[in-house]
Amino acid sequence: MLQQLQAVVRRQQELLHKLQEPNAAADPTLYAKLMKEYQRLEPIVQAYKAYEQTEKDYAEAKELLDSGALDPEFKAIVQQQFCENRDKLEPLRQNLKILLLPHDPNDEKGVIVEIRSGAGGEEAALFAHSVFRMYSMYAARQKWSVEILNENDTELGGIKEISFMIEGDNVYSRMKFESGVHRVQRVPETETQGRIHTSTITVAVIPKAEPVEFELDPKDLRIDTFRASGAGGQHINKTSSAIRVTHLPTGMVVECQNERSQFQNKDKALEILRSRLLQQKQESQQQQINADRHSQVGTGDRSERIRTYNFPQRRVTDHRINLSLYKIDDIMNGSLQEIIDALITAEQAEKLKATGE
Repeated sequence: MLQQLQAVVRRQQELLHKLQEPNAAADPTLYAKLMKEYQRLEPIVQAYKAYEQTEKDYAEAKELLDSGALDPEFKAIVQQQFCENRDKLEPLRQNLKILLLPHDPNDEKGVIVEIRSGAGGEEAALFAHSVFRMYSMYAARQKWSVEILNENDTELGGIKEISFMIEGDNVYSRMKFESGVHRVQRVPETETQGRIHTSTITVAVIPKAEPVEFELDPKDLRIDTFRASGAGGQHINKTSSAIRVTHLPTGMVVECQNERSQFQNKDKALEILRSRLLQQKQESQQQQINADRHSQVGTGDRSERIRTYNFPQRRVTDHRINLSLYKIDDIMNGSLQEIIDALITAEQAEKLKATGE
């Protein structure tokens, strides 16, 4: 670990030198790239400095105690400092191990989120709307921006499917845990006998791809226009401003109709397509669990789920880490911090276990 930390310190010093060179200041793209890496290394460097200082203070206190030449009053002060620094060392060491875990380059990116209603008909569509609202409120708490790209509503105010973009600092690092099947258990408003119904929705979280990361070949695309429609299929405008893009090699289809102009919808549709294809490529290369988007979200069957929202019990359970919180109202109002923090901690523990730490 010591060699890794020293290498990080050297790399940050190199970056600082490069940032001060005239050619970096003259090239905004290069400067932004160097600064981004410098800032990513800063928490590691600061944590290493804190660890070194604590280790030094601990060693000095130990040396004084071992000397045996201290008066009782001063010895009590040194003994306290010795104990405090000793107790700090292990948490600081553990924090450094976590900071040195392999960095996912996608963590800093914005995301495209796709929510689709699964089993449960209109009740699933209503829950899809509630989950979109939950993510929007969570994004506001994080000071992230949300932009709807495509939405297919139902007449009762539900959502059959919706695509939206979230942009801000380190969005993917937190939102990536939301991918999968979400199950809701509650009594629908239309239920006359008070029976609890179970419905599902699927959520896919895709890291946003930049044009330079994945280049689309125009020959691989078929672009169709159609009239945008609202709930129940009613046309909301009389011009063919909605766009459907088909990626011919993979058969992947993206629709976008939320912008007023055909050009804007095409731009957004290509952005979604580019992000989906880049994610598919990255997952295939890395051979990770959930290797493609379909395995990520599952089929929407009731038996598959990552999280259950049980309204009668006021309970939300994340099945991946067996965490149950009895604060469903807060969570549906965007208070996802506790769940996501727990998922991040579990992921870090798994990575540390894999490295043998």
